[in-house]
Amino acid sequence: MLHIDHDLQPADLLPAVDRMWEASAAKLLAIEKAFPPGSGTPVITKAGRYVPQGWTEWTQGFQFGSSLIQFEATGDERFLEVGRENTRTRMAPHVSHVGVHDHGFNNVSTYGRLRNLMLTGRVPHDQAELDFYELALKTSGAVQASRWSPTHGGGGFVHSFNGPHSLFSDTIRSMRSLCLAHALGHRLMGENDEPVSLLGRAVEHARATAEFNVYYGKDRDSYDLRGRVVHESIFNPTDGYFRCPSTQQGYSPFTTWTRGLAWVMLGFPEMLEFVATVDDGELEPHGGREEIEGWMLEAARASCDFYVENSPTDGIPYWDTGAPGLARMGDYLGRPSDPFNDHEPVDSSAAAIGAQGLLRLAGVLRSREADAAEVSRYEQAGLTVLRSLLGEQYTSGDSEHHGLLLHTIYHRPRGWDHVPANSRIPCGEAAMWGDYHLREVALLVQQVADGAGLPNWFGQ
Repeated sequence: MLHIDHDLQPADLLPAVDRMWEASAAKLLAIEKAFPPGSGTPVITKAGRYVPQGWTEWTQGFQFGSSLIQFEATGDERFLEVGRENTRTRMAPHVSHVGVHDHGFNNVSTYGRLRNLMLTGRVPHDQAELDFYELALKTSGAVQASRWSPTHGGGGFVHSFNGPHSLFSDTIRSMRSLCLAHALGHRLMGENDEPVSLLGRAVEHARATAEFNVYYGKDRDSYDLRGRVVHESIFNPTDGYFRCPSTQQGYSPFTTWTRGLAWVMLGFPEMLEFVATVDDGELEPHGGREEIEGWMLEAARASCDFYVENSPTDGIPYWDTGAPGLARMGDYLGRPSDPFNDHEPVDSSAAAIGAQGLLRLAGVLRSREADAAEVSRYEQAGLTVLRSLLGEQYTSGDSEHHGLLLHTIYHRPRGWDHVPANSRIPCGEAAMWGDYHLREVALLVQQVADGAGLPNWFGQ
């Protein structure tokens, strides 16, 4: 399991964070040159070069959002212009995209970050520009909420691109789009001008995710371990009844694909950050504050605990906790991760997402005056994971490699990940979401070290 460094402080990571920004700048400029308009969206690297990978266009917001993070962290206005201009000219189709569950990834990472930059004074206030960002966020939230599948008993969820039967764990982080749109006073309008609450759909989606995609060690099935997360839950779209667990990118429905686990780890603390800004009266129709925050906290704690207990000592997990090759690796949880082993790849992108989830859960618990030891455990775990990611083995300083965060995995079952000639497993490559989330969690820690509070999407 993860060996938590209880003495590590945010400021201790700043030298490594600074080195990361230096490497990041050159990589972002190289990607911008390699992917002019009309050339596709960079998704994963193969032999060190970003390439598109057809499935859905879910990573373009990470591409342009990364440039905005680079500007926010360093003040280099070249990256503000790259992020702002590409958002203005190339992101509109993502705002009205009715076929995906990825609005939080694409649109909050771009329009949402630009809005935050303006509201926090990092860029000059321009009311027309702010209105443009907020209109995009309102529309995105409503479009995302329209992908609705009712469940038996009155709830429901935003279904994945697989269809109305499919609840993905990934989608919990897209609830930011509904939350921001609601905070901006927006709602979805249905047939006969029936208004639909975006707050209600965000909460109900989170409730379905907590109930069906997260396990709590309560004998739900033979593989019910507390904190285990299933990638996908399948429902009968005719009557809304749950049918079975499933997975698209994991090894099996009864193991834990670690990037799906990481989305849950980050998504629930962010939902709690949002709920804290909502008046009690608005929450009453959906169960009330105490009930809602109770099951959100349970899901966040359980998933974060599972991550800590099922990662190697440095906090970088293998791509799936039940991947078959792990059985041939001995005590792989009792030593640091090995991205160059002969059996199963690690997924550093899960670590980058999960590290932020650990830090945000610590922040939520601190705001609730929770036990200091519990707060410290999650916070120090997040810092420890980030320290590992910022090391030479995972953060690329190679100017010829497009990727920033090495040893990520996209789709192991489909074989989409590059296997070098001298290796038996995928390794040494990057993914756009991994690079983005390394930058995002590094910026968070940098801001905390500089004396700012824990930033979030809902505090402005």
